[in-house]
Amino acid sequence: MALLIALALLIAQIINFSMLLNERRNFRFEQATGPAVARIVDAVERADQAQLSPNRGRVRLLDTSPIDKAAEHRPEIERGIRDALRESGLTVGRIETAVVDDRPPSLQRRGPPRDRPRDRLRRPGGGELIIAVERAGGGWLVSATPWPRGEGQLFLRLIAQTLILYGIILLPVLWIGRRISRPLRSLASAARDFTPGEVDVPIAEGGPQDLREVVAAFNALRLRVTAMLDEKDRMLGAIGHDLRTPLAALRVRIESVEDDADRIKMADTIMEMDRTLDDILSLARLGRPSEPLTEVDLAALVDAVVEDFRDLGADVTFDEETPRLQMRLRPSLMRRAVRNLIENAVKYGTSAAVTVQAAPSRVEIRVADRGPGIPEDRLADVFAPFTRLETSRNRDTGGIGLGLALAGAIVSDAGGSIRLRNRPEGGLDATIILPR
Repeated sequence: MALLIALALLIAQIINFSMLLNERRNFRFEQATGPAVARIVDAVERADQAQLSPNRGRVRLLDTSPIDKAAEHRPEIERGIRDALRESGLTVGRIETAVVDDRPPSLQRRGPPRDRPRDRLRRPGGGELIIAVERAGGGWLVSATPWPRGEGQLFLRLIAQTLILYGIILLPVLWIGRRISRPLRSLASAARDFTPGEVDVPIAEGGPQDLREVVAAFNALRLRVTAMLDEKDRMLGAIGHDLRTPLAALRVRIESVEDDADRIKMADTIMEMDRTLDDILSLARLGRPSEPLTEVDLAALVDAVVEDFRDLGADVTFDEETPRLQMRLRPSLMRRAVRNLIENAVKYGTSAAVTVQAAPSRVEIRVADRGPGIPEDRLADVFAPFTRLETSRNRDTGGIGLGLALAGAIVSDAGGSIRLRNRPEGGLDATIILPR
């Protein structure tokens, strides 16, 4: 808005300057040529009566024109003088005009100093306008008058006026604009920082009426979104409770099954259902984590997850000499993301090598396996919920396609990302990248 107003003011000033310059030029033309035409008309009459002194007076009678061909001629003044003389009933020959710095010697005034006015009555930076009119009877009538050069003062006045206008108009506009945009900046900041589940402080309504309505609508929207998420959490809690109760009952009843093989298969099925339910509920609740951010040692957290797998007899290695890395994380969620990656590596690659590397701006947790890897065109697909690669990762190996989706959502919530890369020697590298 300020730029548009500044541009409009500049255009208005340019138009104003053009009109002022044209008016000034017309006034200067009338001021310079009007008296000169009157003097020439009077000189013509006196010359006809042989009363014109060729060497004295403001109009001289010369045999030739004193104007040099290389001088600064003024054709528009010549046309104006010819029209003025024609209106006065005089017929003349050629008319020549020029602006010079110094009056020609033939026009210098002669006589005693007391009778000789100053030869040049002009402002600093000005010149002399020489007007030479050829008489019909022979000879040239020549007159000189002051003539200002250039429009420097006018340009300075224009610049000063423009700066004053900008100060009077633009400064209040900028101040008003900042006051108007302040509620918009608050609204944008609140929209970026809005996190469901945190203490909801409404944005103060201010500014023009339309902005106040937008802020009020956003405050109401945050309340509705928070209420919907609260309702979703209550529904998920009820679903988890209602499903875990019959699963617990089934787990008790299978103890009465006499066939050991059938009983083990039933227990595995119930365990898989319970784990699947837990993954689904965790993924659905990830946007509103109940666990606060905590200062944790990331290397110790990864080491604890690796030890859990070692206790189960899995082939998982970890560099015990990894230095301590203090970071603010949700430890239970991050432990789950690391566990899912190691579990996939052990399940599909028989072993996992876990390393933690620190850089000035980020930390990488790399889990490498020796499995079949993932086709390059499917690397991004595996992060979608319930996505499984049927050729190598089917239900016989366990899982329903939520491990990577849950790990990706957890890491993304922490401000990081997961990168999958097939290793040249075979296997897959899954790397969690977290900002420091």
